[in-house]
Amino acid sequence: MIGKCSSCFMVVDGVPNAKTCREPVGEGIRIERQRGWASPLVGQPAESPEVPEVRLDTDALVVGGGPAGLSAALTLADSGLDVVLVDEHFKLGGQLLKQTHKFFGSVELFGGMRGFQIAEEYVRRISGSPRIRVLKESVAYGAFRGGLVGVASRETHYVVKPRAVVAATGAQERYLEFPNNDLPGVIGAGGVQTIMNEYGVKPGERALVVGSGNVGIIIAYQLLQAGVRVEAVVEILPEIGGWFVHAAKIRRYGIPILTRHTIKAVYGNGRVERAVVVAVDEKFNPIPGTEKEFSVNLVLLAIGLEPDTRFVLQCGAVARWSPELGGLVPLRTLDLETSVPNLYVAGDSSGIEEATTAIIEGRIAALSIVEKLADPSKASKAWEEAEKLIRFLWDEYRRSPLLARARKGKESVTVSREEMEKLRSEFPPPVSFG
Repeated sequence: MIGKCSSCFMVVDGVPNAKTCREPVGEGIRIERQRGWASPLVGQPAESPEVPEVRLDTDALVVGGGPAGLSAALTLADSGLDVVLVDEHFKLGGQLLKQTHKFFGSVELFGGMRGFQIAEEYVRRISGSPRIRVLKESVAYGAFRGGLVGVASRETHYVVKPRAVVAATGAQERYLEFPNNDLPGVIGAGGVQTIMNEYGVKPGERALVVGSGNVGIIIAYQLLQAGVRVEAVVEILPEIGGWFVHAAKIRRYGIPILTRHTIKAVYGNGRVERAVVVAVDEKFNPIPGTEKEFSVNLVLLAIGLEPDTRFVLQCGAVARWSPELGGLVPLRTLDLETSVPNLYVAGDSSGIEEATTAIIEGRIAALSIVEKLADPSKASKAWEEAEKLIRFLWDEYRRSPLLARARKGKESVTVSREEMEKLRSEFPPPVSFG
């Protein structure tokens, strides 16, 4: 329920393949179940009207309206560049919209504010900027020769010609394979946050949380606040993955965190009614006879994210597999430029971290573009600020022992400018921007 999969496709007002988790309810809306391959003309006249095409020339295209994209777009506009900001959702904010916990850090990095408040502040600033054109409910579906990007919206097809691109496409949730994992009541952490934090709907009565990273532990606490009884948090590793301060909150409520355990199966008639967990050995194999059964109607899967790199890979960016960062991620320089000239990557699409680093990376990518495209008086100042943020990110923020895994991953995919030029010679990108 974060708009990244095809599990909720339905026909809405005659249009097939609508992601209903992102479809706002409206007066007189007509919804039909979709089975098998859908005709692109379901419920429409045989002669479908042509969609108008609009050409947009801009300094920068930002793909993604989450923390990295919002940060990048505002930084670019504040530096005097024109920006087109594209997002699939009907409102900007990305995962910030559903985050109700307070952020740590300085006031400049929104310390003390809640995620949804940060999103509201960004949207307020962006709405007041004449240099940012926002295309919501729109998809950047591909880049093409000549440095053109196709963007499909409901009413218009856009052909965007940017001088530079920031890919801030975020991440998607991982799922677990176990018997009956498709029963209603088994849901990803982002989906529960959408239902509970964004729309105020109680997602269940009794819950089992699978995964003890920060996301799992924070949502377990939020479930408690919403009046949901959390029976346990299950973690396959020998230790919890989240910060102690978050784990301490739920432990005070007597919620057990079962390390070296995983979910074995769920059962129910039409929806989840009970879940079975089992202990695992050092090789993560289930140990027979250690099963525990919980009476629950909500099983929340918080087992991590993987970067959404479809756009940057389609552009031809050279990538490397990084288990620390969640999967296949593009190689980049310190200023976040990929092997495709003038294509930058920021946020979770560059490797899984968290919202604060996404905000910082969005600014670094934007300032790097400003250094290239803006007039000399702004360019030198932008690069000074970018270098300052790079030093802060690497020499201070990522020095925390809690971020050691992410730092290791980022180091493995960050190359020098000289190395990047060699990669471009060895693997010439099919497109370039400029």
